[in-house]
Amino acid sequence: MAGEFEGLVALVTGGGSGIGLHSAKLLSSRGAQVACLDVSVAAVDKPLLGVAADVTDDASVQRAVAQVVEHFGTLDIVVNNAGIGAQGDISANDDAEWLRVLDVNVLGIVRVTRAALPYLRNSRHACVVNICSIVAWSGLPNRALYSASKGAVLALTLAMAADHVRDGIRVNCVNPGTVDTPWVARLLGAAADPAAERAALEARQPMGRLVNVDEVAHAIAYLASPGAASTTGTALAVDGGMYALRVPPKPTHEKL
Repeated sequence: MAGEFEGLVALVTGGGSGIGLHSAKLLSSRGAQVACLDVSVAAVDKPLLGVAADVTDDASVQRAVAQVVEHFGTLDIVVNNAGIGAQGDISANDDAEWLRVLDVNVLGIVRVTRAALPYLRNSRHACVVNICSIVAWSGLPNRALYSASKGAVLALTLAMAADHVRDGIRVNCVNPGTVDTPWVARLLGAAADPAAERAALEARQPMGRLVNVDEVAHAIAYLASPGAASTTGTALAVDGGMYALRVPPKPTHEKL
């Protein structure tokens, strides 16, 4: 597997930290040349290429994609990972916040993929992997805005897959459950009882723990791999069984 991506170039948005950076490092370890796009690329070290870019700014995205292609000579893989969260029910966020989240989580994918499309069409192993979420499938409380944005990502993934299958471009998405990231850590830190809140998050995933970033990175790498050449229009759940399983709570006492 070390040379699985040899000769391929990947671009990862939100590649400055968390899932994006872990995914970039994994792809690089398997032979890809990888560019990390983010508003801050201070944590991006060689051999990764850090490129400052804002997915809400089309001119910034166009420049960044052009820079990646100029540096590496081609582009084969796009991982649309950049995203932001939101909490609350339908009344909790004003119009400006709705537009801000949708701008990053949905239109960010549009801008980056649109800029990359001419180069992907010239690749023999072209693929796009969008980072979606369990909330696109399952109704979770106090996630109305975030759920709407990720539901759009799921629908967009399927539409893109249909549009570009004849171009030889595969499009899939990864649907993580609650991932142990710095963003989740900040949410837990702001809770009245962080330990109890974490326990509740772990309990709602049938495996009884949070998803870790490396597990999501491995799912991304699978979908991006030339070995998945017949996989397109697929949403891959990495959620500890949260979407598909209905497991009863653990018993509070041992059976006699």
